[in-house]
Amino acid sequence: MKLLIFGARLLMGLMFMVFGFNHIVPFMHLPMPTGDAGTLMGMMFIHKWLLFYGFVEVAAGIMLFLGRFVPLGLTLLAGIIVNIVLFHLTLEPSGLPLAVFTGLLELVLVYGYRASFAGIFAAKAQPSLT
Repeated sequence: MKLLIFGARLLMGLMFMVFGFNHIVPFMHLPMPTGDAGTLMGMMFIHKWLLFYGFVEVAAGIMLFLGRFVPLGLTLLAGIIVNIVLFHLTLEPSGLPLAVFTGLLELVLVYGYRASFAGIFAAKAQPSLT
């Protein structure tokens, strides 16, 4: 299990560093999707959403890859991964297998670091007053 967590952390960190950096400085020329998916991607590019996502993805990817602040990196990526899965589920089904695989990697890592997330599931959390 320890090796699975380590491998998933490195793979996901590397994935988000590379693809996030591609949002900042395009070096992989991916084809533009057609239809509504292309319209959404065009809008995200024009309004610099992809640039913002790129910086968040690179930062979180570095956290995962280096093994520092991993729960923070997973938290930053959780919303992005949900958006990626929903994008491919509703607009561009051809990329769904990779999106689901990325979501599964996230779940494996959240399970592996579950002790770090225990506090958010406390039903009656108390504020820290010191």
